[in-house]
Amino acid sequence: MTNKNNTVIYIGVTGNLLERVQQHKIKIHKGFTARYNCDKLVYVEEFENINLAIAREKQLKAGNRKKKEELIQLKNPTWEDLSIRWISNHCDI
Repeated sequence: MTNKNNTVIYIGVTGNLLERVQQHKIKIHKGFTARYNCDKLVYVEEFENINLAIAREKQLKAGNRKKKEELIQLKNPTWEDLSIRWISNHCDI
């Protein structure tokens, strides 16, 4: 996730992406994403196994910003909010 100017990148893992994105958008938790206004989903990876997801999260967090930007650019070159299409169908934010 990132903020509206794409200046901050947040990486996390969840078992329920829709719910977690909604929480970030309404800033239900007063942590990093709320403080830095990270409410735009720009990259997603899916895993069948939570342990693999956690390992990937740690790998991505250990990388530098340039590598994270390159990864986002590959799948989402315009840094569009990927959640806009489906989140508006599930809630009123």
